[in-house]
Amino acid sequence: MSQDSLVKRQFGHRARLSLSRAEVLKTDGQAHAARTMWNLLHAWWRMMPKEERTLANADAAIRQAREDIDFLAVLPAQAAQAVLKTYFQAWKNCWDGRADAPNFKGRFRTVMSVDIPQGRDLNITRVHRRWGMANIPKVGRVRFRWTKDLPVGKHANGENRITGARLVKDVLGWHIAFRVRTLEAKPDPHQGPDVGIDVGVTVPIALSDGETYEHGEWLTGKEKARLLHLEQRAAQRKQHRKPGEPTSRRLHHTYDQIAGLRAKAKRRALDWQHQTTTVIARTYGTVVVEALTITNMVKSARGTIEEPGKNVAQKSGLNRSISGEAWGRTVTMLTYKTAQLGGTLYKVPAPGTSRRCSACGFTTPGNRESQAVFVCKNPDCGWSGNADWNAARNVLHLYRMGHALIPAAGRAVVRRAKRVKPAAAR
Repeated sequence: MSQDSLVKRQFGHRARLSLSRAEVLKTDGQAHAARTMWNLLHAWWRMMPKEERTLANADAAIRQAREDIDFLAVLPAQAAQAVLKTYFQAWKNCWDGRADAPNFKGRFRTVMSVDIPQGRDLNITRVHRRWGMANIPKVGRVRFRWTKDLPVGKHANGENRITGARLVKDVLGWHIAFRVRTLEAKPDPHQGPDVGIDVGVTVPIALSDGETYEHGEWLTGKEKARLLHLEQRAAQRKQHRKPGEPTSRRLHHTYDQIAGLRAKAKRRALDWQHQTTTVIARTYGTVVVEALTITNMVKSARGTIEEPGKNVAQKSGLNRSISGEAWGRTVTMLTYKTAQLGGTLYKVPAPGTSRRCSACGFTTPGNRESQAVFVCKNPDCGWSGNADWNAARNVLHLYRMGHALIPAAGRAVVRRAKRVKPAAAR
């Protein structure tokens, strides 16, 4: 196989760790030290003049901090360097308009994580079919769940190898996310048909060929009742806590139970999204979606004291529903899955797709009579059908008319800077 037919690909594989109580405490200590290192870097950045905010000065500052603050020594030196590189990359992403400015990381709002930059430090071996073992710096040799073949031992070489890992903690405990670089055969162009996709709340995914993908509630009735009971219990216990008094163990336990149920709902949602996007990427060669600005769509309607908002409760419920569907995550999955299978994903402007008739092009707000019914008000047309199907057809029509934005498959879509008009409007 020639080099032209091969392509480098990087992906992550997450596995559950099996840690003892002592190992959990050591890993927790490293994660808290990494968060503290980030906060110290941010304080240093805000204090120093602009001309002195260099990588060399920041490196000297964290080295001095590791000498002066004892508990920072539990963090391996390479993990501390990874915090430094991540912080500077966060500012670059901000300057390029891809993210907001970095800020302080709170103790309870931040995901606990520790980076292992060098893959050779892991020394991964497979124990048997279900478990493998890896070295964690300053923790020791630990077991992890072997659910996917990794390029280790004789299967590893310069092109197929593990380049590093990251320890991440969630409600189920500590996990290890391996960074894998591999050389794969370049996929042939996908010969499947084109399809437009409309995302919604009542119908999560509607395709331009009439196919729809729906799901039920992420939690059962008993689980919902349990979650409501736990939230009420947490609110009652919080009322009896005096200002400044530390949170009781009972309240912490209740919070953990709430987080466990919410994590269960998220895992079910992720599983549905993965299965659905895989089917779409395998079936269609060109996938077209709307370029939605979801952050603007879920803004609060509360308003101000001088100009209070209207229908605030209804808008809050809609915002929760939009956030629960995670449209952006669906598009992200479609982006890399279509690229791996030789397809392409495009984005088209979103305004007007739900009000435009896909048969004649007549656009008016009255065309959409309800959430599910679309009836064209053009006297010469009168087309009627499902509103989501009509919107998906409009999305595909915009792509075929040449209104697609930059291709999203195979590379990151850079957010345009503020006060810059889109390319189509210049």
